[in-house]
Amino acid sequence: MYDLNIVLAYGITFGIVIMTIVYTFVRYIYSKDIFYISYCLTQFFSLIFIVSSSKLFNIPHLIEELSLLLATLSSLVFAINFYEGKFFPKLETFKELVINTIILNIIILTAFYHYMLFEYLPYTIIYAILFISVAFNLKDGFKANFAYVIGWSIFCFVVFIFDFKTYYEHQGFMDLVLVAFAIEAILFTLSLAYKYNSLQKQNKSIEDMLLQQSRLAKSGEMIENITHQFRQPLNNISYILINFKKRFENKKLDSEYFEKKLTQANEQLDFLSKTIDDFKEFYAPSKKKEYFSIKEVIENVSTILSADLKKRNIQVFIDFKVSEEIKIFGIKNELSQVLLALISNANDALKDTENPMIKIEVDSTSAEVIIRIIDNAGGIKKRDLDKIFEPYFTTKENGSGIGLYLTKVIIRDSFNGKIEVANNKEGAVFSLFIEKAI
Repeated sequence: MYDLNIVLAYGITFGIVIMTIVYTFVRYIYSKDIFYISYCLTQFFSLIFIVSSSKLFNIPHLIEELSLLLATLSSLVFAINFYEGKFFPKLETFKELVINTIILNIIILTAFYHYMLFEYLPYTIIYAILFISVAFNLKDGFKANFAYVIGWSIFCFVVFIFDFKTYYEHQGFMDLVLVAFAIEAILFTLSLAYKYNSLQKQNKSIEDMLLQQSRLAKSGEMIENITHQFRQPLNNISYILINFKKRFENKKLDSEYFEKKLTQANEQLDFLSKTIDDFKEFYAPSKKKEYFSIKEVIENVSTILSADLKKRNIQVFIDFKVSEEIKIFGIKNELSQVLLALISNANDALKDTENPMIKIEVDSTSAEVIIRIIDNAGGIKKRDLDKIFEPYFTTKENGSGIGLYLTKVIIRDSFNGKIEVANNKEGAVFSLFIEKAI
């Protein structure tokens, strides 16, 4: 009969390792990061090793040795991929050479003690390599490896000072490697949580950079639109000034005519001023969330694109199925970015369409505001519908594939909403679902 406490200890260890295997495998499916699957394999083969070495089951010794070898190789792959910073520090002075040599010796001695303590090579390899990562890259700040290495180092130091292993063995407790499995799972979870948060922040920074790059990439198109927008009002102001001059020279400049033409000139100047504000707002890198009017955003985007749309004879219809005063909460200029991207895409798709049309429809339910961008360009191929929001996927010859991906990110992060695409009889329908402002 087996001792109940030993069976219970092994059972808890098996459970911890199995949970780690499942967790890292699921993470790998979603992220495809190699350090997840390599750690998953490390724990999988470690589980086989601990099951075999427990003698609770009749497993050949060869399986135990093979699982240890595979766990060791997997741990090496994991540690290299989880490593943060430079593998070899830059040595410019003799002092740096001496200091780094001492550090490396401390790491080797500590890792050797780690192995003597637990007698399990895979975890020692991970500890040693990540210790090097921390020691040689301290200048780069706190890393995910830091918590892992410090945790193991403190534990090894305490065990060494109090000679815990000797006491543990004299008391006849179960194999100390079981403690190593539990500590490893805890420290790895802490490191992984920090790593995940760091990657999230990094992804957010990249998305923000892509958003700004996407705006800048449209600069040429925007400048052309500004040129078209400004030409007609400037011509009108020029004609007003010519008429002023003629009336003045002929001494026919009465106050009524003066006020009439002055009003017309001010209207043209107001139009120019509004156009500048619309473009300025589009490029402003604001991250301030606020309540704002959807109608105002649609009008701003229409102003920006009106010249290009007129040039292609594209009719634009705006249909409010709810109050035109409806508001939402979020980042105003980012919704402008989304609508501009969607309308620009529709504009491009309509280049070979007779009687081209874009319809902007605003509707709502009890919980959401729905903005639809509808065109009659024939729709999107079925095989592309599921990929349309993926980064770097594009159906355009010179497209970057980030425009629609960024629209999804903006609607998700800035408005807690979602974007969907479907085809109707005439073309494509992009639908934005945004939570209603209270």
